[in-house]
Amino acid sequence: MINALSIDLEYWWSIELLNNRILKVEDDLLVESVDPLLDLLDQYDVHATFFVLGMVAEKYPELVDKIHKCGHEIGCHGYSHKTLYDLGEVGFEEDVKKALMFLRKYRPIGYRAPSFSLNEDTIWALQILEKHGFLYDSSVFPIKTMLYGVPDAPLHIYKPSKDDLTQKDPQGKITEFPLTALKLGKNIPIAGGFYLRALPLWFLKWGIRRANRENRPAVVYLHPWETYARTPKVQMPLPAKIITYYGLDTTLKKLEGLLKEFRFRPMREVLYDL
Repeated sequence: MINALSIDLEYWWSIELLNNRILKVEDDLLVESVDPLLDLLDQYDVHATFFVLGMVAEKYPELVDKIHKCGHEIGCHGYSHKTLYDLGEVGFEEDVKKALMFLRKYRPIGYRAPSFSLNEDTIWALQILEKHGFLYDSSVFPIKTMLYGVPDAPLHIYKPSKDDLTQKDPQGKITEFPLTALKLGKNIPIAGGFYLRALPLWFLKWGIRRANRENRPAVVYLHPWETYARTPKVQMPLPAKIITYYGLDTTLKKLEGLLKEFRFRPMREVLYDL
């Protein structure tokens, strides 16, 4: 089975847990953190979807061009990395439009909300995405954490109702790629990010195999800063520190372990194969 690999191209300080903790940034380390990841994907002849932050495309257009020329899909991650609930409906549309100013030449058809902030309170985003020509979204995480989650959402790829993310609408225009979780009593995430860093490789492989046996392509994600040893470590409370930095030195090796065993393509290609 073909699985979907995605990379959220954003700055190392973009994540929600670092809000208001970064006063001055001397080096964003973006290019340095992306190059080893591109080299690894090239080594295994794997193409991925890069959900690119508009402000990154504005500052580093040559980098985004390079990623695209390497055969990777360019998706949209918004412009500012503000969550949908912080932006509000009007602000969200303006954020998308600003991002598209720098991404439109790549004809993005996929979107991922910062911090997976699409939920029942921000479901209005689906109509705005449809309005601006997006065909799929990958923002629903079918678990519940302190930051995000739609725990009752389907685990498989589906077309959500515009009124209820937990319900399917076969006539819907937007296809949802929920991040991969397994139902083991409750939903257990194995999709990537912290879970890729924290879980042992054998469990990640077992989980992807199980999802595939259920006829579900796995949807895996990570950030370049999670693969880079020089990512700055900011002082923060211990739980946030663990979530943010645990296992950074294992990410590339675990990703390589998955690339050796499973087939991955960009989300666009998985969508067209459905």
